[in-house]
Amino acid sequence: MSSAPTRDPGTQEPPDYRQVQSSAEFARLRRSHRSFAFPLTLAFILWYLGYVLLSSYAGGFMGTKVLGHLNVAFVLGIAQFATTFLIAWWYSRHAAARLDPKAEAIRARLEGAVTLEKDGA
Repeated sequence: MSSAPTRDPGTQEPPDYRQVQSSAEFARLRRSHRSFAFPLTLAFILWYLGYVLLSSYAGGFMGTKVLGHLNVAFVLGIAQFATTFLIAWWYSRHAAARLDPKAEAIRARLEGAVTLEKDGA
């Protein structure tokens, strides 16, 4: 009976995530995400805080009738919802066009490396 360890052909080593994280390819993916998400997040937060501040301190302005019984506060409140859905849609398009292909390339490279390690073992 042999006491030498055997390698199960079904097991594989996990990818070196630190190496991937430090790669230029991953840095480009991160930069692409951040250059879109951070400014848009900041803009939305400022827009939301502006709405809250106007609601708190500019009651006369927010109560101004725009059309019939609709006032500025109602219109800006609905615009908050519209903005949220618009940003989600825009991010989805951005991710599909710019982020997903880069992430897929990284994933394919990782899976290829794991497959090569598995085949070479």
